[in-house]
Amino acid sequence: MRCAVIDGYVDEPAVLGVPPYISTYVRYVAGAFLLRGYSVDYFTIDQVRTNDLWNAFSGYDVLVVVGGVTVPGRYVGGTPVSPQEVQKLFELNRKPYRIIVGAIGRAHAGRGGSVAKSFTDKVEFEEFVENIPLWFDENDYFSSLRAISLAGAEIVKQHPRFPNVICELEVSLGCERRTFCTFCTEPILHPRFFSRPVKDIVDEVNALYKVGVRAFRLGRSANIIAYGSDWNGGIPNVTALEELYTGIRESCPELHVLHTDNANPVYIAKHLELSARIIETIVKHNTSGDILSFGVESFDETVRKKNNIDGGVSEVDLAVKIVNEIGSVRDKDGVPKLLPGINLIFGLFGETKKTYETNYQKLLEYLNMGLLLRRINLRQIMIFPGTPLYYLAQRKTIKVEKRLFEHYKHLIRTNVDNPMLKRVFPIGTVIRNVIPEYREGRITFGRPLGTYPILVGVPANFEKPVDVVIVDHGQRSVTAVRKAPLEELTLEELESIPGIGKKNALRIKMKDFSALSDSTKEFINKFFLPPSVR
Repeated sequence: MRCAVIDGYVDEPAVLGVPPYISTYVRYVAGAFLLRGYSVDYFTIDQVRTNDLWNAFSGYDVLVVVGGVTVPGRYVGGTPVSPQEVQKLFELNRKPYRIIVGAIGRAHAGRGGSVAKSFTDKVEFEEFVENIPLWFDENDYFSSLRAISLAGAEIVKQHPRFPNVICELEVSLGCERRTFCTFCTEPILHPRFFSRPVKDIVDEVNALYKVGVRAFRLGRSANIIAYGSDWNGGIPNVTALEELYTGIRESCPELHVLHTDNANPVYIAKHLELSARIIETIVKHNTSGDILSFGVESFDETVRKKNNIDGGVSEVDLAVKIVNEIGSVRDKDGVPKLLPGINLIFGLFGETKKTYETNYQKLLEYLNMGLLLRRINLRQIMIFPGTPLYYLAQRKTIKVEKRLFEHYKHLIRTNVDNPMLKRVFPIGTVIRNVIPEYREGRITFGRPLGTYPILVGVPANFEKPVDVVIVDHGQRSVTAVRKAPLEELTLEELESIPGIGKKNALRIKMKDFSALSDSTKEFINKFFLPPSVR
């Protein structure tokens, strides 16, 4: 018996599966079928597109398409599957038992600022699966999840980017709050909050580690700080987080990346002392460049109340400060260990022109206070069926003011993102293992593995991961040169190093360093000459 799993990629509030991320969904599906005695072949939707594999799956007994975007985003590593592509796959491959997995089975929206709509009435398929562990064994979620997560680990070896991948890990399901934001799909997809046993997570990491995965993200969680709180009367469980991080580190001594993602800033502020201890645990065990993504959504107090967003702006301020105090320590390469990220949504109920200015001024305030933000994510609302905002939109007009959005997006990118990036990644910071993604002219763009990794432009051609040194900054990306012997750098790389320029780059190629300033010579000696020559 044969099963084909097509990864159409997922992006939800608490899970990301666009390459280089591998979501929990595809691994669980693979594990479920492997345990049932099937052989499983794994394909990404980009492989299907590139290699014209649309009608290549009729020889399988089962065809599974995984996909679903419930929060809008821009992706470098791939493009999520569209309803038209799901329909095409199922129409051209009628022999297999056809299954849809993920939020795309409920509804789909092509972009932010729109309402997601169902399309499955136009597609012929046999089954829509939402909860994979219960689909495998309806009597015991945890034992089922443990079994399929361990069995499905081996599927990652078939990913076209392997071993340069990062695996999402399910830490908890649902949101610890009992009343939810008007727009969020997490309580729809996962109505009940519960944390997964520490041992099960550690054992899954170990299984993935044994097949060659070296990068992990505790991302399948709405709030990492609340992990284990359901075993602890709703308050932060310091012991559970310490056991989790210690267990992962001990079972995977040579891992390259250990990051996390979401945290509720208001939960941190309400439980400040315990949350601070958990943040210290994360900083102790994680790898550098990590982010706690704060679902702030709006700094407009009225909008927050009307959309049932937890807490107030003062509590967000406190969380931003405490993460900076604990997490802004830098490693030997100059990269901060853990910083907050800010997610903002535009188009929420109750929004006015003043909302845009309020959000902008708060971000400027953080900048002027010297607080670091690793990432500012500006999204247009995607209204998903089943959310309170969806039903409200049937009676009231809810839309993004496009001109205002673009205007303030430009202001934030220019006046906040750029100076913030210079502070987070100053010139001379080393970024390790930058993986090439695409080329534009003479520039290769790449990213390291991690949570919302920085985009790096290098004026050279490279096909394997390289270490780089930052030499300049854009709005949301950096320019860097390879950390390689000086004679291996291209002319364009030499020109981009501060203090060199075109004429000096030519002189350096002739081994003439006489026109360089002392600071430029020091920069070259530090990064591009071996210790024996310095």
